[in-house]
Amino acid sequence: MSNPEMYSLNSRKVAEATDEWLKKRGVTKEAIAELVHFLQKEYFPDLTAEDCIVHVDAVLSKREVQNAVLTGIQLDILAEEGKLMAPLQDMIKHDEGLYGCDEILALSIVNVYGSIGFTNFGYIDKLKPGILVRLNDKKDGEIHTFLDDIVGAIAASAASRIAHRKQAEREGVTQPPLD
Repeated sequence: MSNPEMYSLNSRKVAEATDEWLKKRGVTKEAIAELVHFLQKEYFPDLTAEDCIVHVDAVLSKREVQNAVLTGIQLDILAEEGKLMAPLQDMIKHDEGLYGCDEILALSIVNVYGSIGFTNFGYIDKLKPGILVRLNDKKDGEIHTFLDDIVGAIAASAASRIAHRKQAEREGVTQPPLD
């Protein structure tokens, strides 16, 4: 027996919404791939932008990642619109240093890709290269308190995925871990 009124999530729509909202917020897969390349170029000099995009796509295909992206972007937008209750509104608007929920949401992404994901995330979060510079700039009126960490986490996860796959290749393993 199935109930036509029963809730059913359409995975394709969630994936499409994730891609759409990243684009609306000015984040391209190419920009994330640049961060991935930044993290891995020293270890894999032959790594191409196209390779990096493949791994960014793989990370973005995960439901846990899509959930974090959609949640974080919505919180940033609500803060831009002044629709959060005090004091949360001010904490997110000003990217309060002691407010760590943005990093916790991002860590839910890197958690999928093992401990190397955590170290990659910490490194890129500290340096804030590439698109992270723009996402951290508070001058344009946009709020990216969550999105900057989410983008860093996606890049860190894709970089970790590359590292795991390259190690599997060296070992001759046909089914690499952490797909």
